[in-house]
Amino acid sequence: MSQVRGKNTSIELAFRKHLRANGAKGYRLRSRIPGTPDLYFPDAKLAVFIDGCFWHRCPACFKKPKSNLAYWNKKIADNVRRDRKMDQRLQRRGIHYLHIREHDIRKNIERAYRRFERKYGLLAVA
Repeated sequence: MSQVRGKNTSIELAFRKHLRANGAKGYRLRSRIPGTPDLYFPDAKLAVFIDGCFWHRCPACFKKPKSNLAYWNKKIADNVRRDRKMDQRLQRRGIHYLHIREHDIRKNIERAYRRFERKYGLLAVA
């Protein structure tokens, strides 16, 4: 597990590269808001989380580990619980959030970008 990176993963870098290529600007990589989002757009008050399918129990492609089940079940359940709690905290602060799954970026980065664009567009206009 020491080799698992928390920031600047290949998926995050690919999505950020796609954002820049499409002219999206004004995001922060570090912010002091709850949940430590991967990207934060302060003008639109939008936190973007790029969730790994394993770590956040993706309903589409999560594969249960074969060993040390007690540890992994607790670890992943805690991650999911923390995600929900942070979403609620953000909402109470008036910050919108968007979760993009790892497989969404791998399979069709353009569709993942369009999801971001719709959410960001609605907030930037408001």
